[in-house]
Amino acid sequence: MIHHRSLSRRHWLAALPVVASAAGQVCKAAEQPRIRIGQIGTKHAHASGKLAAILKFPETYELVGVVEPDAERRAALSERDPYRGVNWMTEAELLSTPGLQAVAVETDIPNLVPAAVRCLNSGMHIHLDKPAGESLDACRAMHQIATERGLTIQMGYMLRYNPAFQFADQIVRDGWLGEITEINGMMGKYMNDGGRLELAKISGGGMFELACHLIDQVVSLLGPPDNVTSHLRRTFPEKDSFADNQLAVFDYPKAIATIRCNHIDPMGGARRQFSITGTEGTFEIRPLEPTPRGRLGLDRPRGEFKRGYQDVAFESPTGRYDAEFLDLAKVIRGEKKLRWDAEHDIATHEAVLRASGML
Repeated sequence: MIHHRSLSRRHWLAALPVVASAAGQVCKAAEQPRIRIGQIGTKHAHASGKLAAILKFPETYELVGVVEPDAERRAALSERDPYRGVNWMTEAELLSTPGLQAVAVETDIPNLVPAAVRCLNSGMHIHLDKPAGESLDACRAMHQIATERGLTIQMGYMLRYNPAFQFADQIVRDGWLGEITEINGMMGKYMNDGGRLELAKISGGGMFELACHLIDQVVSLLGPPDNVTSHLRRTFPEKDSFADNQLAVFDYPKAIATIRCNHIDPMGGARRQFSITGTEGTFEIRPLEPTPRGRLGLDRPRGEFKRGYQDVAFESPTGRYDAEFLDLAKVIRGEKKLRWDAEHDIATHEAVLRASGML
């Protein structure tokens, strides 16, 4: 468990991240050999953003190459950033590269875990985008390989590194909100017909593909739920089978959490939100990104925060995925352990599958 320092308004206006500042990391990285890393797959929704984050820190990472077996897609991507000029390789070539230490796995969802297992069996640390496949057993087996080989799996839940969510984590663990009684979250968007057809390939719909980010936060704050109830609506059955309007209820001994995912919401991105309420206070994050904003309500003064409601400002992250890869570098170099262990990631994945009606 992470140990937190005391909080102050000034401290959180500076938006302390889990990892050190990018400038500090780059300075330190310049004194050490670069980490050799590759990327397998380009079809995940976050794939280009993750590659851009890796390339943003050349003092920390040396990109060996990118694997994309789809020749037509590879040719198209070669003409645009961040793929312009990358070294395209086969998976066998990448995994046999001398000195390779890490791989970012960014395939489509069905291929994420199989590709991750091949990387782990080749001795690589991995950044694995979310969610961790459609099978709980396969997810468990993957983590077992990593544990046995002493390798790290960093899941691509970027909200873990969002300063507002880090603030929420700290005040909950420091008891500022008292005993947590409820958590509510919403993470939707408006999806066009092409996107609907792609997401319809997985029965769990948007809850599985998108709202998994918020489910990870629920499990981080409250632990594994006692029970999960999934509600799914397929609004346009004459058009596709996409589960586009969903609600999941997570039962705990003294708390109830609800997560919504609505892919027919024209204001979806702006309405994304997350709130935590306890016996002594409440904290709401809205919007979640790109510059999160918080509203804190307390029944008594805490640190430099007063009784009652007040806004909590956060600086914009330097990039959506920057902190993930800077943190991973520290883990690979043995400077720290990853905060989220296999037990947490497996519990999160089980909750995601149950919330999506897939388990």
